[in-house]
Amino acid sequence: MTRTSEARGGRARRRGGRRQKRRLRPVLVVGLSFLVLLTAGAGWLYLRLNGNIDTFSSDGVSKNRPDADASKGENVLVIGTDARTDGNSDLGGGDKSDIGRSDTAFLLHVYADHQHAVGVSIPRDTLVTIPPCKLPDGSWSPTRTDVMFNAAYSTGETAKGNPACTQNTVEKLTGLRVDHTVVVDFKGFSKLTEVVGGVKVCLPNDIYENDLNPHRATQGDRLFAKGVQTVSGQRALDYVRIRHGIGDGSDIGRIKRQQAFVSSLIKKIKDDGFTPTRLLPLADAATQSMTVDSGLGTADKLLSFAMSMKDVDLHNTKFITVPWKYQGSRVAVVQPDADALWASLKDDRTLDGKDASGGKTARAAGSSASPSAEATEDVRGNGASVAVYNGTSTLGLAGDAAALLTGHGFTVTTTGNAATQDHTTTTITYGSGEKSRAQALARLFPGAELVGGDGLSVVLGSDYVPGGSARTSASPAPTAVPSGVAAEARSADDDLCSHLSYG
Repeated sequence: MTRTSEARGGRARRRGGRRQKRRLRPVLVVGLSFLVLLTAGAGWLYLRLNGNIDTFSSDGVSKNRPDADASKGENVLVIGTDARTDGNSDLGGGDKSDIGRSDTAFLLHVYADHQHAVGVSIPRDTLVTIPPCKLPDGSWSPTRTDVMFNAAYSTGETAKGNPACTQNTVEKLTGLRVDHTVVVDFKGFSKLTEVVGGVKVCLPNDIYENDLNPHRATQGDRLFAKGVQTVSGQRALDYVRIRHGIGDGSDIGRIKRQQAFVSSLIKKIKDDGFTPTRLLPLADAATQSMTVDSGLGTADKLLSFAMSMKDVDLHNTKFITVPWKYQGSRVAVVQPDADALWASLKDDRTLDGKDASGGKTARAAGSSASPSAEATEDVRGNGASVAVYNGTSTLGLAGDAAALLTGHGFTVTTTGNAATQDHTTTTITYGSGEKSRAQALARLFPGAELVGGDGLSVVLGSDYVPGGSARTSASPAPTAVPSGVAAEARSADDDLCSHLSYG
């Protein structure tokens, strides 16, 4: 090849290279533009979600709360409000300026293993103690006893309601710390059901207009036919609000249908898949009419919480109503069944007693378990003199405790009855220079109260367990909630048409 032909070939290659660069340039520009638009779109959506979210002030949350480290699981209080503000009266009727009330509420416990969850419904007519709650003028209400649970949300008598007061009341009732609170109104609920494409529900019988509005003089048109159907929007709202015309017309029966509805909604969402494409429209719909605590007040926190639920199996998602009984026209909490339920959630045990802590253990402080032999074997009294008194009406406790103390090297100088037999907590009294001995005694009587005084003595309370140990004021947590309570639980994969009424 001649130099001339080589030159022509070189120029041709350079022209070809320039043409290729010119062809690549629009492709790169389009690609970069697409990325910019995509990023901008994601940013816009993020800002939109953040702009949707309303939060309630933490100023109204009680300062006297359960220990945050008591459980490794997470507790979320979900409140459905019938407030008529912000256009909700168009869906629910009623006066726009009426006082906001809680129509339904349940405490969702997500176990630490993120494989199990349980929602505990609290009937709105349940008689509870409502602790002090912050009022609109900045003052705090007095403690109220034996009042209906839904009165907590109405405290302060504002149109939007008082979610912080409901949170305080649930913490008082359960002894569990509420990590987050979510309030959903009519609009948010209605829009959510539309975005998912409707939710399958079942009705045990036909429902008419006067079942939804019992003040009607006539039966009216049929709203729902008996059996399975898909509802969304207004019809979904009507379904979960129906109280009359099914069973005994009670709120307890309505709770059963609401639990079935939430189960069906969860199933629909899980079937569609926990992907950003599916979750973002849901988040957009939900956040438009949702009020949350400040801890969930951003889009990423809400989405992160939603994604944490993706591995919870439908069968391991349970719904239950707090153990209850009728007390006149109201509902009373049944003890000790309710305390057994709260204890199981605190310890991350499922309703059938299985460990769902995911290998995580709650903080040891406050444990109600009796001390093991290993924990007390090095307690030595070295002959220290101790008087033992029975502060209960149970016979033989002083002698039992005396044997325990003698076995650990203490010298028991006196046994007998205390001045009164109404002691609930074991008390250890110690004199000057005897605090270390009192602390050694306390290892044999966990939960005992140490009080300065004269001499070294033990007054046994009803927390003392005969046989050589004591417990705190709460009984040792059972391995499972009572079988009768657990049997009432509904799994999210249960038959849609089962357990839809009461009475």
